[in-house]
Amino acid sequence: MTYPSFSAGDILTAADMNAVGLWLVKTQTIGSAVSSVTVTDAFSSTYDNYVITVAGGAHSTGGQVMTISLGAATSAFYYSMVYTSWNNTVTAAGAANVANIVYVGDADTTGLRARIEVMSPYLAKPTGFSASVRNGTFYGGTTNGLHISSTSYTSFVLGLSGGTMTGGTIRVYGYRN
Repeated sequence: MTYPSFSAGDILTAADMNAVGLWLVKTQTIGSAVSSVTVTDAFSSTYDNYVITVAGGAHSTGGQVMTISLGAATSAFYYSMVYTSWNNTVTAAGAANVANIVYVGDADTTGLRARIEVMSPYLAKPTGFSASVRNGTFYGGTTNGLHISSTSYTSFVLGLSGGTMTGGTIRVYGYRN
């Protein structure tokens, strides 16, 4: 497979552009001292699967984790997180039929960090989630989740386990179908 190579001044053909697999859908700046951010118009019929990234900004106290939910949904979220402390002790956390998926990113006084894959949020089927989380002092791990609903969603809410966040950028990318 040959990947496209672009240079300044190139005229891009449909074939060139159709070979690109990840497209920026939306960028949103996080406000000041907020506990959650609602990102609207993030999902549509254009893409089945997405990746959400969060970078920059800061948390009010540090040591917290990010949460995610879809639209106005407040139940039917299931998740598990397997993690190891920095001394290699393996542990797990999880919950069933809760208000959001926890452990999808980390927040401390030096920055907000997340990379969350979201599978099929716009389709009227259950939505899958996959993310990794790290805490500079305690652990690193992987979270997998599912929202058991046959509802189509266009928005999501990124929240915190506690405290507030200021600044930073949320980017939503769609995987080309």
